[in-house]
Amino acid sequence: MTPEVVMDLFSEALYLTVLMVLVIVGPSLIVGLIVSMFQAATQINEQTLSFLPRLIMTIATIGMAGPWIITKFMDLFTRLYTNIPTLIG
Repeated sequence: MTPEVVMDLFSEALYLTVLMVLVIVGPSLIVGLIVSMFQAATQINEQTLSFLPRLIMTIATIGMAGPWIITKFMDLFTRLYTNIPTLIG
């Protein structure tokens, strides 16, 4: 196994990790920004007001994008598992 192969595998895994995190966290960040703008406009300083919409959005995003994320994850590991003989030898 050459260093180039290791770097390719690592970059592919890192890209998939960043993509998964972005898909899950991105919508909750947008909701958090909208709630923060609402709190600033109405001068409501309640900490729990921003937590619940972000939590609901994160759970909804995982529910909607979960099958896609699992498919991408399984594809990566299936490809790695089937390529073990070529990667080692």
